[in-house]
Amino acid sequence: MNRTRPQGNRRFALLGATVLMAGSCVLASAAVADDGGGPLGVTVVAEGAAAAARVGALFYAEDAGKLAGAHFCTASVVESQGRDLIVTAAHCLGGDDGSGFVFVPGYRDGKAPYGIWKVRKSFLPAGWAKEQSEDSDIAFASLAPNAAHKNIEDVVGGNLFAPGTTTGASPVTVTGYPDTSERALTCTNRPAVHSSTQQRIECPRFSAGTSGSPWVNGHHEVVGVLGGHEQGGDTDDVSYSVVLGKEAAALYEEAGG
Repeated sequence: MNRTRPQGNRRFALLGATVLMAGSCVLASAAVADDGGGPLGVTVVAEGAAAAARVGALFYAEDAGKLAGAHFCTASVVESQGRDLIVTAAHCLGGDDGSGFVFVPGYRDGKAPYGIWKVRKSFLPAGWAKEQSEDSDIAFASLAPNAAHKNIEDVVGGNLFAPGTTTGASPVTVTGYPDTSERALTCTNRPAVHSSTQQRIECPRFSAGTSGSPWVNGHHEVVGVLGGHEQGGDTDDVSYSVVLGKEAAALYEEAGG
């Protein structure tokens, strides 16, 4: 049966099969953004850091029983009053209310080490809902508690959502799931201004599936979300995010932040 994925381009549309060659990514942890512990602009496989568990892959709920190869976007947990909130790109959720999706934090090799979490409700900004403006390409979603009645933030923690941060104030770490990989990739670099409403970052190999990847600074603050211009960009080596301003702050508050 054909399924229509949320609208968007190379960041999460299913592409032709691509083989990630061994050694294409160095198996090492990325630099901590403010500590400068490694080279900037180098993409590596995300390894074991506690913060990596806050980033996960999005799936259709009907794929929850067979996760391998089915993820299509990335999302991450942010602190909220309800302890149940994730942030992603608006084009990942399209016009859906979110109930048809699940989130798998720390997803790796077909496994869900922290469980599979059902999306309960999505929150889209007016600029996206009305005209799919690339300057409004951000969304939040609340998650239902797990079988143990715990909320997602109780299990994996959450990053701070920090609208109003000056673009390029410090390096950030971007972590996401290309849909040709069963492991998250991560890269640290310093964002640059693209326009008054968009920011950009140079990090290689952020291909289809990485939409929604958080841009996290050394204070564990989300200061960008991969999406925006060209729904994240039309090459794998340069990615974009909306500048998180008043609209993003208002949406976060609406979602329960």
